[in-house]
Amino acid sequence: MNVSSSSSAGESPIAEATPLSLCSREPRVPADRLVAEMVPPPRFDSVRFGTYIPDPNQPSQTEAVHVLESFAAGLGGAQAAGSGRRGFFGLGRPKAPKTPAGPRGVYLDGGYGVGKTHLLASLWHATPAEPSLKAFGTFVELTNLVGALGFQQTVQTLSGHRLLCIDEFELDDPGDTVLVSTLLGKLVDAGVALAATSNTLPGKLGEGRFAAADFLREIQGLSAHFRPLRIDGEDYRHRGLPEAPAPFDDEQVTRAAQETAGASLDDFPRLLEHLARVHPSRYGALTDGVTAVCLTDVRPVPDQSTALRLVVLADRLYDREVPVLASGLPFDQLFSEEMLKGGYRKKYFRAISRLTALARDAKDLVRTA
Repeated sequence: MNVSSSSSAGESPIAEATPLSLCSREPRVPADRLVAEMVPPPRFDSVRFGTYIPDPNQPSQTEAVHVLESFAAGLGGAQAAGSGRRGFFGLGRPKAPKTPAGPRGVYLDGGYGVGKTHLLASLWHATPAEPSLKAFGTFVELTNLVGALGFQQTVQTLSGHRLLCIDEFELDDPGDTVLVSTLLGKLVDAGVALAATSNTLPGKLGEGRFAAADFLREIQGLSAHFRPLRIDGEDYRHRGLPEAPAPFDDEQVTRAAQETAGASLDDFPRLLEHLARVHPSRYGALTDGVTAVCLTDVRPVPDQSTALRLVVLADRLYDREVPVLASGLPFDQLFSEEMLKGGYRKKYFRAISRLTALARDAKDLVRTA
């Protein structure tokens, strides 16, 4: 709602927007939206193989681009790309082409920050099929889809696809891993091509940056369908934490929220409590229409469950390129030393990196005069 302050003669009215509040939102996401949104997020909407800049000191990066380009080109065939959009649940879709001999999937095997998601999204874009016949989502989004539709309906929904890309395949939940592995087995039988990246198993984080052996073991009978594609590069552990910009004060953050159309304004501890009441599958919908997230009183997260929910929110904000303006502590102090040394440290490093980038994007929201 927009409100205008009263002004005396000769003065220009100052238009201010009453900020939104994420804490007041409890979105309900229909199943068809979950399917329709299985495309690369806005941040990766324009990436292509041609925009990936390989490190000249890492020949595996250039090799990965060539292999993935060939993989995408090989996914053409009988399933006509111009056959028109069909229903969300696969009704009327032509049967996917028969699986050829050899691997029908690729696993992008590399450390943090080497561009795996960029390459995965580029593969999705390069695959010769209309968007309704290829899907892109995180492991969490895929498990949420199964929860919303049921296992059999999810199989039917995705069986007509030519390609399924899974970013950040979670290896730290045995139950979900078995569930998704079973689903992928059904899709492989239907002729769907697969591509995946994964998070390293928590117990393996200190033992090496690559997770191919863990991934292939955890997906059990599916390993023969995947070709591991190693992508070398600088490991995130050697980069250190990104230096977060200094926070603003409460008054600056509140004023910026009032002056920015579509901005939200929330107390950080209260937002963390609210996230516990909203399923992570709805965090994207939680930020629908929000142009900037303004937070007051940022402080360290109190426990691991809260921290993991914050990681999901940070991912959704980063995907949607929503700037984050905050008061309190800088984002590189969100997680305790114990958390940063524990099994989920990779997720926490990613959240710090992404929130820091969004904080830099938000600097221009503050009036300097």
